[in-house]
Amino acid sequence: MSKRPNFLFIITDQHRADHLGCYGNDTVQTPNIDSLAAKGTRWDRFYVANPICMPNRASIMTGRMCSVHGARHNGIPLSKDHTTFVELLRDAGYNTGLIGKSHLQSFTGLPATNQFEPQDGLTAPSVALRDAYKNNRHSSDYDLEVAPKWDRPLSERLTGDFYGFDHVEVTADHGDQASGDYLLWARTQHPDFDNLTGPDNALPNNRINAPQAWRTAVPEELYSTSWIADRTEAWLTEQAQQDAPFFLQMSFPDPHHPFTPPGRYWDMYDPAEMALPLSFGHGDLPPIKAMKEAMAQGTDPRDSQNPFAVSKDEARAIIALTYGMITMIDDAIGRVLARLEALGLAEDTVVIFTSDHGDYMGDHGLMLKLLLHYQSIIRVPFIWKDPKANQAVVDTGLGSSIDIAATILSRAGIQAFNGIQGRDLLTSKPPKAILVEEDSQRTMTGFDRPQRVRTVVTDRYRMSLREGEDWNELYDLEHDPHELRNLFDDPSAEISSVRQSVVETMLRRMINLQDRAPLPAYRA
Repeated sequence: MSKRPNFLFIITDQHRADHLGCYGNDTVQTPNIDSLAAKGTRWDRFYVANPICMPNRASIMTGRMCSVHGARHNGIPLSKDHTTFVELLRDAGYNTGLIGKSHLQSFTGLPATNQFEPQDGLTAPSVALRDAYKNNRHSSDYDLEVAPKWDRPLSERLTGDFYGFDHVEVTADHGDQASGDYLLWARTQHPDFDNLTGPDNALPNNRINAPQAWRTAVPEELYSTSWIADRTEAWLTEQAQQDAPFFLQMSFPDPHHPFTPPGRYWDMYDPAEMALPLSFGHGDLPPIKAMKEAMAQGTDPRDSQNPFAVSKDEARAIIALTYGMITMIDDAIGRVLARLEALGLAEDTVVIFTSDHGDYMGDHGLMLKLLLHYQSIIRVPFIWKDPKANQAVVDTGLGSSIDIAATILSRAGIQAFNGIQGRDLLTSKPPKAILVEEDSQRTMTGFDRPQRVRTVVTDRYRMSLREGEDWNELYDLEHDPHELRNLFDDPSAEISSVRQSVVETMLRRMINLQDRAPLPAYRA
């Protein structure tokens, strides 16, 4: 193997760890992803830095927590002032490419709900002085992924690279609502493409009645998953003629909602045969109660990004459709892996698989994500298939999304930049705890204010503390892996001691993750 390996970094969206065969799921068919685990290292306890798209993707790119890179929640783009590991690869001579979802910048174009509000009786500062950061990422440089403005390819609107990526072919949004460069292409393939997408154009004989689910009229070959595989194969074919090593991020917008697997993937799985999570129907936290009441009263919006409660039939239907999307992704990955072999690149390419966060998928009777840090949300798959190892290993140590950058740089033989917070997963010992951060921009069912939550995961416990609420969470994952019994307010001396110990562990981890950038210019 060459001293400078290639990297194929595969990332899915909203994909919980146990929705893969290699993570113990006996129903969903993922033979190609499973084959990576069969010849590589699979982390069993790998956690996100933040369970939301933009923040965690920014943490993957920088190897830093959201509280230091500043992309705290969706709607705050990753600043171009922050160094990414892809920039270091490019600086060291790598060809770098991104095909598929980026989401390092916002793509809805909708106005923010959290804005500066002038106060009566006080002189408001000038617009340029209303934020702690003068460069508050509100310029046109950060509108590159806004879907309504996507009138020509992203590559044509760039000056220079895109966060370190020289080659970009990007999709925004999800399901058959995917847009961006993908949509520009799809419209060239089918002049009436826009009349194939969305619930109003869905095919008849839907047979499934569940929120955000419709039988898309988009054929398999024009669906975003297929486009990403096609473009990845084309880019790899070009790289086979180059002398430089490459890093390619192949990023799928599925299996995120809306739930619209195309063609044969729509009814590949029978909802009646889908098993519900063991926690379904359990849970009495205030927002769970509120979401269940809203479902019963028909007052809960179920067509947005906010989590919502579901019936058993709805949960089974959505799980079945999600499995269809996952299997379609697995088939696409199989095509790309076969092309790697055919091009003679496989023996020099490290293949990595992960997701940006999970989904409740019926846990505690809920769907989607946000604010409740159950394992289904914060634990994601992470597989590292390295040709130099070629054997199945299961690592049970704690890992985090912030570790991906450091691990790739180390394997490439590149020194990391000052301030990177992740560790090399392959050569260093796991920490005693993983920290998960989440801030929200808007209120959601069960809350009367935006939330700020911090979670710590240790070898045995998961504890979540939230600002401004009178309840918190503590679970013994060893004896309660489905997080059914909240121990936080347990008055026993034993649990009181555990709580104190876990709080101290969280504080020490937070201190460890305080920023060490920038470097000083002088001693004083």
